[in-house]
Amino acid sequence: MGNNISIGKLFGINIKLNWSWFFILVLLTWNLFNAFGAMHPDWGQTSRLVISLLAALLFFLSVLVHELAHSLMARARGISVQGITLFLFGGVSNIQRQPDTPLSEFLITIVGPISSLILGFLFLGLSGVNILREGIQMSNADEIMSSMTPFTTVLMWLGSTNIILGVFNMIPGFPLDGGRVLRSLLWVITDNLKKATRWSSWVGQGIGWVMMISGISAVFGGQIPFFGSGAVNGLWLAFIGWFLNSAAVQSYREVVVQDVLEGVTVGDIMRVSPPTVSGDLLVSDLVHQHIMQKDDHAFPVMEGEALVGLVTLTDVRGVSRSDWERTTVKEIMIPQSELVTVGVKDEAAEAFSKISQLGVRQLPVVEKGSLKGVLRRSELMKWLQLHSDAGPRLMIGPSISRKK
Repeated sequence: MGNNISIGKLFGINIKLNWSWFFILVLLTWNLFNAFGAMHPDWGQTSRLVISLLAALLFFLSVLVHELAHSLMARARGISVQGITLFLFGGVSNIQRQPDTPLSEFLITIVGPISSLILGFLFLGLSGVNILREGIQMSNADEIMSSMTPFTTVLMWLGSTNIILGVFNMIPGFPLDGGRVLRSLLWVITDNLKKATRWSSWVGQGIGWVMMISGISAVFGGQIPFFGSGAVNGLWLAFIGWFLNSAAVQSYREVVVQDVLEGVTVGDIMRVSPPTVSGDLLVSDLVHQHIMQKDDHAFPVMEGEALVGLVTLTDVRGVSRSDWERTTVKEIMIPQSELVTVGVKDEAAEAFSKISQLGVRQLPVVEKGSLKGVLRRSELMKWLQLHSDAGPRLMIGPSISRKK
């Protein structure tokens, strides 16, 4: 997706940064700059800024370890992992499907907080060793903190922060790790993943509302444990609560979708014989003869029986109106080699997940280079509405996505 930047692979798992990660990196660095300044007024501003940035980057490296633990355990349990993305609220492992058993759910989930706690106690232990080596004898906590070297200070902060991260993630609010552990236990009790998800989602929504109300209270002077009071702390807590509430609702919808689409293939839902265009067609003719005459947002581009690309409304908008009469579809289309496609026998649930993750309206259905149809979000939604009490409302994104 356009909002994510790939930075490499670890253990064969793609690591990406969302644009929001840069915002939280700056915010965290600034907060540490002020906090370290209060603890060590003798540090120069340049040194303090470098140390603060390093500490922030090491924290996100700890978050990456947390997510890697989830991902590697998922692979060990036979579940593929598309990648890990670091973003505003930390990180997320893009695990391709729901666990098959409560045990898999529990193991995949619990290794994340455990890894954070291990890192936390390891960093605290190293900081303690350094304090002894540095010969700091003061009994007052503030004097101990102010006497620590930059290296020991960063270790101490990383230790306490990782422990807080591990404990916070165990709050039983789905889809936090604690909520997923709760779901695994409810799954054992009910023997029903959908019901267990619904109940844990309710708990997650409830905790989200508590956070939002508490955050608003803090804005108007209320004292909230660990967060204190004030507009900044209150708004941040309310924002986290809103995110948790929304994520809990969305996570339950995803389970409903997978339940409804179980056993359904792309071929059962896809649109057969979609309208196609030639690569030699002028953009002006594409607009007047196809786009304005049909409800499609993208058109497969064909050469005989072979799919050579796909042209979308976005591609057309990139062409100046004065150039429509001399620009062909072939010049602006997305080549076939860059298209994300699905097969006729692919599971509809996985295709739906792919459409949602990519934020697109449709995916071409291709077998051996030959176009068999188009799987559109609209047809998927109709199927869900026909077979479910509540067809979940999902955001509709751009027309198509290129491979990354």
